[in-house]
Amino acid sequence: MKDLLLIGLGSCLGGMARHLVGLGVRHLGVASLWGTLAVNLLGCLLIGLLAGLFARHPNVSLAAQRFLTIGVCGGFTTFSTFSRDGLTLWQEGRLPAFVLYVAGSVVAGLVAVAAGYRLAGGHA
Repeated sequence: MKDLLLIGLGSCLGGMARHLVGLGVRHLGVASLWGTLAVNLLGCLLIGLLAGLFARHPNVSLAAQRFLTIGVCGGFTTFSTFSRDGLTLWQEGRLPAFVLYVAGSVVAGLVAVAAGYRLAGGHA
């Protein structure tokens, strides 16, 4: 239960940070898709840094790792988790699984968004 609460707190903080980036992008008059790109890339950089630090410092508690990765990074952008999982498959030499995961996530994600849009009465 403690881990669940820590993940929830981290997710809350990550979501608030994501919202602040969105506000900043709007303030600058930049299209919101560039804010999304920035968040996705920053989230990927952060989760990569954390993964590297956790590999070098295995004494970091699992609760702290979950708070930072699943919670903060996941609340900031789920793309960072997607990218980290893809990297893990690549590093493990699981090329067919890597290709299926990455291509499947992107293509199926776009299809799912279009399907949801159509189900809601839109025309995608």
